[in-house]
Amino acid sequence: MQQLPYADPGTPDLRSPARLLWWIARGQWRTLLCGICFGVVWMVSQALLPLAVSRGIDEGIISHDTSRLLLWGGVILLLGAIGAGAGAARHRFAVENWLRSSFRSVQLIGYKGADTGEALPRTMPTGEVVATVASDSMRLGGLYDVTARFAGAIVSYVVVAVVLLGTSRPLGLLVLLGVPVLVASLSFILRPLQKRQAAQREESGRLTTLGADTVAGLRVLRGIGGEQTFLRRYEAQSQQVRRVGVNVAGVQAALDAAQVLLPGVFVVLVTWLGARFALEGTISPGDLVAFYGYSAFLVIPLRTATEFADRATRAFIGARKIIRVLSVEPDHADPAPGAASVPEPPADAALVDPASGVTIEPGTLTAVVTARPEESSALADRLGRFGRTRTPAHLDGVALADLPLATVRRRIVVSETDPRLFTGTLRDELDPRGRHDDDAILAALSVASGEDVLEALPDGLDSEVEERGRSFSGGQRQRLALTRALLTGADTLVLVEPTSAVDAHTAARIAGRLARARAGRTTVVMTASPLVLDQADRVVFLEDGRAVATGTHHELMASCTAYRDTVVRGEDG
Repeated sequence: MQQLPYADPGTPDLRSPARLLWWIARGQWRTLLCGICFGVVWMVSQALLPLAVSRGIDEGIISHDTSRLLLWGGVILLLGAIGAGAGAARHRFAVENWLRSSFRSVQLIGYKGADTGEALPRTMPTGEVVATVASDSMRLGGLYDVTARFAGAIVSYVVVAVVLLGTSRPLGLLVLLGVPVLVASLSFILRPLQKRQAAQREESGRLTTLGADTVAGLRVLRGIGGEQTFLRRYEAQSQQVRRVGVNVAGVQAALDAAQVLLPGVFVVLVTWLGARFALEGTISPGDLVAFYGYSAFLVIPLRTATEFADRATRAFIGARKIIRVLSVEPDHADPAPGAASVPEPPADAALVDPASGVTIEPGTLTAVVTARPEESSALADRLGRFGRTRTPAHLDGVALADLPLATVRRRIVVSETDPRLFTGTLRDELDPRGRHDDDAILAALSVASGEDVLEALPDGLDSEVEERGRSFSGGQRQRLALTRALLTGADTLVLVEPTSAVDAHTAARIAGRLARARAGRTTVVMTASPLVLDQADRVVFLEDGRAVATGTHHELMASCTAYRDTVVRGEDG
């Protein structure tokens, strides 16, 4: 399937439901057109059947003309075959249009999530985003599913109206004017239905968010005995969803009833008038049969029109939810197209953070120590160009904020203290871009002291990783994340507490192997572990977010009391 360049300058502003629906339709116009063509042929072939039957009755049965009867019988058979073939093709393209549009909207959300990073979960609950992917994209796709049938309904309605006008002007006018009136009358039901469906979507999104938060924090809830509290909250929200669902069901039932009642009344009216005209001799018996057939057939276009209106209502509601996700702005955006490009700094440029006074010399293993972990985390965010504010950090005098974000991500990789693992094979988790062979992956895994993790897996690198890596312990996840960071081969690697979840012996192995593996390349480690600090070429000590002392680990232990207290406290912890 075609990928969607969300950030492509040619992509229009998708800030209204109509624009979003039009943009998706334009991207799959070929399959939509094919579906519409087959839908028109399918519906028109059915619309012409009553006409063929009436001609067979008048010209064959009543006139006792066997040849004409066989002729029109063949026409009926041909129309049936055409309708069957076109119906199958129409259904095939309808399903493809539904899937294409649904997954194109999912791709939009996926690209937006990748572009915005942490800004998206900070702006919207994760459960709301999940509900948008799982529910709203399918609602949007439903509109393109019914499009082919709706186009066929319109054309067949015009064909039937023309045939009836040619046979009987009063009946033709009744059909020509009556069908739009019946469809327009449904707006009195669709408006309240749209409001109630929107309310139901809001409450369902809150329920999904609450469920996702509860599952994610289940271990913590059990630890503090809060299961019953969250169970009551989930139960209350579930009942609220049920209540709004009942409200929707009432109006939906009225719409479903109208889809049966209104066409039924219309059929009765057309049949009654046709019978009177037949008795008066205005129309022939064959025409009467045709009018009855058309009256029964027109139920299909009418129901299709009401279904289209219902699907359109749901699609607009879903599109609004998708637009809410698409309207989230990233913390840092690249310069606009056409702006002057900034020269890329050399590979051996020093990384400087004026906010803290920290300078990361190229080609060294630098450790940053602070008594407050939030200070080192903030420094890591600035060095990696994360966070909502513009980072003051720069490379060789070139501000990171002025460089393309792709350049910053390629040259500077930040591995957080709580990294995430995703579902897939271990090989794909460690090397998402597939740039390394197994020997390189195993070498990086050895640096992270993760051999035992691999040995415990039944299929080695081909073993499946469960969601969030929940089958691994905290120390195992931490070592796998370190392996993934090492495999990026970034010019500058920033590691936040890479050994906090492992024992002292494992931490010592990781520290020694990391220093050897990254020799000659820039590495920054936020840690208070003396095992790691002893391997560092240079140590920076922060107080109140500012660098107050610099030197080797042993020099600072001898000369800086605050540093020594911090390291000893970290060692005791």
